[in-house]
Amino acid sequence: MRRSRNVKIVATLGPASDSYDMIATLHQTGADVFRLNMSHGTHDEIREKHRIIREVEQNLGGTIGILADLQGPKLRVGVFANGEEDLQEGAPFRLDLDRAEGDATRVCLPHPEIFAALQPGASLLVNDGKIRLKVIDCSADHANCEVIIGGTISNRKGVNVPDVVLPLAALSDKDRADLEFACELGVDWLALSFVQRPEDVEEARALAAGRAAILSKIEKPSAVERFDDILAVSDGIMVARGDLGVELPVQNVPPIQKRLVRKCRTAAKPVIVATQMLESMIESPMPTRAEVSDVATAIYEGADAVMLSAESAAGSYPVEAVKTMDRVATEVEQDPTYTQIIEASRKADRNTVADGIVAAAREIAETTDIKAIACYTQSGATALLTARERPRVPIIAMTSSKETAGRLALSWGTTCVVTDALSRFKMAVLNAARAARSEGFAGPEDLIVVTAGVPFNVPGTTNILRVAPCDERLIYPADPE
Repeated sequence: MRRSRNVKIVATLGPASDSYDMIATLHQTGADVFRLNMSHGTHDEIREKHRIIREVEQNLGGTIGILADLQGPKLRVGVFANGEEDLQEGAPFRLDLDRAEGDATRVCLPHPEIFAALQPGASLLVNDGKIRLKVIDCSADHANCEVIIGGTISNRKGVNVPDVVLPLAALSDKDRADLEFACELGVDWLALSFVQRPEDVEEARALAAGRAAILSKIEKPSAVERFDDILAVSDGIMVARGDLGVELPVQNVPPIQKRLVRKCRTAAKPVIVATQMLESMIESPMPTRAEVSDVATAIYEGADAVMLSAESAAGSYPVEAVKTMDRVATEVEQDPTYTQIIEASRKADRNTVADGIVAAAREIAETTDIKAIACYTQSGATALLTARERPRVPIIAMTSSKETAGRLALSWGTTCVVTDALSRFKMAVLNAARAARSEGFAGPEDLIVVTAGVPFNVPGTTNILRVAPCDERLIYPADPE
């Protein structure tokens, strides 16, 4: 399904969007990738959503990406005898391993790994940072704290520990079971929560064993500090600004977002900007001006995708939220300033033949009347390198791998076409011309750029570029077969 924009839209499915009609409508309206939140719903419910997405994909044609978002470890306080307590600023408060019900002076924190990592002076944030505690002294089974920011604390509220790297794996037992389930279903991407170090990503990659691409969620200060190492072992990145804004001062998040997006683009790896993008549309059919500006900023920065969470999963206006993102993206990308910003930020280390081929394809397309760049790709790497160039013309990714097509659904400006495996370059050119015409990118009188690698079906061999007509009679007139 051809879009009038290059940035992709990720829509989370939930109670407001779990029927065939709604999922089909969201896709037709603009959703390119659907997110399955493994924190909510049973395996049977998630399996049904996956089935419906694939049915919509088959019935409507084209490629739909599916992203399974793993929950990650959840750190929570215990319960209170009264259900909740008010903590006053400056008051002492104790966290410990005692399972007894809490009161205004203490509560259980059933996570010994937190106490093992705490140091005096560390901060503990409760209920998305609404309550802030400062550790005065601590041991292996308790932490005596001072209430820095008070408020109401209640049963099983979440706890964030921004100042230390916790001795916790990013994958809980539930996550390992969910990962195996999602891979068996056939999702395209796995989003990994609670990433603190590259070893967390490598564990998930080993378990996935090539069945899905790994997308690391950057939601902790430790992940920001080790971002380069995490990026190197990840297939993609999600800038999860909600949790970052809890664990870091909120004014730090915008420059971090900009920095991470640019690094992902340089590395030719897809990046999603997520969380609270159109939050008011959970209950309102219209977004705020600030939200529209926020979405636009992510697009101006060059993000591959922007994401809806509760807006499409549980909100009252899921279709309107997708429409809004689509309209904002279309308007931004038509702005001449957008092109100037994207091209001014084009910084890539070109060290391989493939780097040179895709850069040449982009330059040829922008200096002559070329309608599209068609790239043959087995692993998806060539399409990602082409997308990194952010050409002014559409990218058609030709692949014989359905799995590769699904993963590229997240990549900027890329339309995926699944084709038969080829062994001759002349057939690659013919198929590319047919795809450009059938997808509406070019007519018989137009030209396209075709890139491929010989020998075919071997990843990393991109070494051919040809400017070709879309009229098959002009491609190989002496030997059209």
